Amino acid sequence: MRMISFAMTTPQFIDGSKDVTRRFGWWNLKAGDRLMAVEKAMGLKKGEKVKKLGVIEIVSVTQERIDAMTTDLDYGFDELRREGFPFGAEFPSVFVDILCGHSQKLPSDLVNRIEFRKVDS
Repeated sequence: MRMISFAMTTPQFIDGSKDVTRRFGWWNLKAGDRLMAVEKAMGLKKGEKVKKLGVIEIVSVTQERIDAMTTDLDYGFDELRREGFPFGAEFPSVFVDILCGHSQKLPSDLVNRIEFRKVDS
């Protein structure tokens, strides 16, 4: 099963407050696909093992501009909550700035907005 990492938002994933993630790539993902959520999949040190967090099922995948969260602030704040306030961002514009800086993308670039639900084992 393909793995998807939640290294930056592990606590939010575990407590269930995160049900949306934005990713570059994953362009072929579709509703109904199942993935293994993991704490970290890349950059493991010698002897470290992948820590599985559980299976997720994709609810929807939509492409949107990275800055879509800043053009409608009601949407932006709701999405920020659903993302689990990653990077400590308290405002949609901060989230967009950090995401763009981290990924070397422009605010006008497309990102996959992935909505998911946890699947009972």
